[in-house]
Formats: sequence, structure tokens, C-alpha cells
Amino acid sequence: MEYTLKPDGSLAPNEAGDGDKNQDQGPGGPGDVIKDSDTANFKADVIEVSAQVPVIVDFWAPWCGPCKQLTPALEKLVRESAGAVRLVKINVDENQELAAQMRIQSIPAVYAFKGGQPVDGFMGELPESQLKSFISKLIGVAKSPVDAALEEAKAALETGDADAAGAIFGQVQAQDPSNEAALAGLIRCALATGDQDRAREMIDGLPSDLAQKGEIAAAISAVELSEQGRESGDIEELRSKIEANENDHQARFALAAALYGQDQNEAALDELLELFRRDPKWNDEAARKQLLKIFEALGATDPLTVSGRRQLSSLMFS
Repeated sequence: MEYTLKPDGSLAPNEAGDGDKNQDQGPGGPGDVIKDSDTANFKADVIEVSAQVPVIVDFWAPWCGPCKQLTPALEKLVRESAGAVRLVKINVDENQELAAQMRIQSIPAVYAFKGGQPVDGFMGELPESQLKSFISKLIGVAKSPVDAALEEAKAALETGDADAAGAIFGQVQAQDPSNEAALAGLIRCALATGDQDRAREMIDGLPSDLAQKGEIAAAISAVELSEQGRESGDIEELRSKIEANENDHQARFALAAALYGQDQNEAALDELLELFRRDPKWNDEAARKQLLKIFEALGATDPLTVSGRRQLSSLMFS
């Protein structure tokens, strides 16, 4: 069976072909709650099932490191949904035609289907709290008071009101000292107000298990990048060095750090992508590693992350 992704985002199965296979019966309707599928059975496993229950499609590959973190997290949350949502896993190495039709340019890539149509999605790895929100939105679950407060705090931080955001994050953290989103938010608030020392103090006081959690790890990356930017030197001086020698990779790397430290995130990504294009292996793949660190700090759904990942993938596989 072949499918065409229309310009409006809908997936239309071609009429020819009937390679669908019968599905096992599971709770809440036809099919297993979690299953592997392929191009031939995509219509039966995703399009048809999503007419009755939302279906999340996880595009992955065995060599994809982030996939090994994301897929188990999705499986856990889907099982906890008690049949309210299904998970279908597609190995892109074995289903390259379907991946091309879905315009999968980097993995992990996740699509949500409802009523036979793709309605939402994301690329890259997300922390569990954001995965929960993604699934809750898909199945229409009302937000808890804590989730609503965290959403309000994040919105305030994004609009530049770090004081208001910090007050809300602090209230949540006071009630739940290990709340991942609240701790990450407090670190980002300290960074937003220019108090890098306070941000570092909070990071250093975290237990190791909390420091490794998705949102907190992303906030730590943001602080580390800001610290690098502060120590990288003057932007104009670094640009002069590159003008004198376009292959001065150290100067370009430092320039990217300095630009990020001045909130010129897109320009920082451009310099790192150019460095990777010129010499992917330089300094133990420093450009690629720094790009991934910035993607983590910005968040998987940030437009700069999405665009940057696509450009990096194109360079890696060109």
C-alpha cells in the first residue's frame, strides 16, 4: 500500500493494493495498544484504528541513540493511558519509502493521528513531562492544577517575565521539591535575570538523578552554554579572526559560543553548522556536539531546533 502526504498535512492512501493484515484484538478497540508496523500495514494499523482511538506513530531506527530513550518513555505512558491511545512503531531503515512520504528528515520523529489524519507531532527527544502533555492534549485530558501552574510559569518566562515565572515555579517546587519542571524553570529564571552564579549554585545542589532528567538537563545545558559565551571573547574580534582566516575553526567555535551568550541563537547555530560543513571531525566533532547541546537547551520543539536538526542531518548524510 502506498500513501501520499497532501500539502494540507493529511495522509491519503492510494486506492490500489490491499496488503492490510488482520490485527490482534486488544482492549478499547481493534489492535494492540503497542505494536510494530510497516508500509504495507500502515493503513490498517494507523489510519483505520485512528478513526476510533488516537494513534501515536514513532519513527525510529536501531542506530538512533535518542530513540532508545524516547521509545520506552512513550511505551510507558501509552500503557498508563489504559487504552485511551495507541502506539505504532515504524523502523525507518526497513520502511524508507513510508519515511520519505511522511517527510521524515531526522529521527526520532513522532506523529499523532486522529480520525485518519495527522494532527500533531514533534522531532527529537522530549522529557516525560512534555510527553505527558502531548498525550493529554491528544486524548483531551484536563490539566491538573500543577500542570496548569507550570504552563502559566513557562508562558511568563517565554514573554520575559522571569520574576512572575520564578514565583510560580517556586510555589510548585515548595509543594514538590523534586518536581522536574519547577526545578528546571527556577534555573532558567536565574539565567534569564542574569544571575548565572545563582543558576550554578542550584545546579551544584541537585542530586545526580535529578540532574539527568530531561528538562533539568536541558536547563543545565543552557547554563553551561551561557557560561561558555561569557568566556569566549569579543564578537567583533572573533569575526575579524575569521575574516582573516576562514578556516580558523577555534575562532568560529568561540564566535558561536559568544553569539549564544548574547541570545543570538540562530547566528550561533549558523556558525556551528558552517564549522561542521568545513570540518566535521574537528576537535573530536566539537561542532556537532555543541549543536546537540544547543538543541537540548532550546528544546526539541523550538523552531530553531527543528530547522537546525534538519540542516545537520542534511550535512551528515550528504
